[in-house]
Amino acid sequence: MKTINLSQCKFKLGLSIAIALNIVLNISSCQVSRSANSSPLTQQECETDGSFVFIPSGKFIQGSDRSERDYAYRISAEAIGKTPAGIQQAEQKLRQTGWFDGESDRQTKSITSYCISRNLVTNQEYQEFIQATNYPAPGITEAEYQQQGFLVHPYAKVQEFLWKNRSFPKNEALHPVVLISYDDALAYADWKGERTGITYRLPTESEWEKAARGASGNYFPWGNVWRSDGTNSAGSGLNYTNETATFPLSRSVYGVEDMAGNVFEYTSTLEQEGSRVVMKGCGWDDFPGFCRGAYRHTRPIDSRHILFGFRLVKES
Repeated sequence: MKTINLSQCKFKLGLSIAIALNIVLNISSCQVSRSANSSPLTQQECETDGSFVFIPSGKFIQGSDRSERDYAYRISAEAIGKTPAGIQQAEQKLRQTGWFDGESDRQTKSITSYCISRNLVTNQEYQEFIQATNYPAPGITEAEYQQQGFLVHPYAKVQEFLWKNRSFPKNEALHPVVLISYDDALAYADWKGERTGITYRLPTESEWEKAARGASGNYFPWGNVWRSDGTNSAGSGLNYTNETATFPLSRSVYGVEDMAGNVFEYTSTLEQEGSRVVMKGCGWDDFPGFCRGAYRHTRPIDSRHILFGFRLVKES
């Protein structure tokens, strides 16, 4: 019998349909790891064309402890401050915000095998979707951007990412698609599934974290010590997204690309009665502590931002 956690989910099926599908509705949280009528893929089925990576069943480390969070505050402050006094002041301000204090405690979990995309969904792939379906192109107006808050960057920066005439910015075919909402990501997954006859969905928070950190719970895809050359983040100097798979050190032990830096990623894990989605990873403008696999934060599901992208999980 399949269990789906419902209390915080934006659930599309009626209760009678859920019962017919032999689903137990568990009123606790919302992290749906498998579709009702699907089953795990074998490694051979998962990796047929190299675009997806098989993550084996088993235990892994999720979350962080105080030592890791202290390290996250320190390395972030060191990236901000230019002097010892500046570093100290930056760390104090970061701690006041509590950026890393919302992470779950470091713990051992167990998860069944799954099949996750090697790369983020790109502009080119998303364009195929909107051309086939007449779905709206990625974008946001200045008024919408101002209204949603958490601006981070002025709208002038957002304009660099806007699509024109339903086409992505020049020479950015292999950059991750951004300015899409949680529902836009689901729509893409549904379309891809209908086209191929295969089920696609967003990864859960736990699935994403294991794929990024490996079973041992490394802070970063490459280990436990920050490397400024490891990823596209604030220190890279790019100040923009990059083509997927550009930074080899951001490839996880399983071979999943961009598991630190480039863009934050939507998961299927929802909170606050389904109104907010858990984001994993870090963006091209973030400081080192945010690029750890344990870092998490939530955003409204209707958010569209130049820092948000996604990847998929494939099922049978």
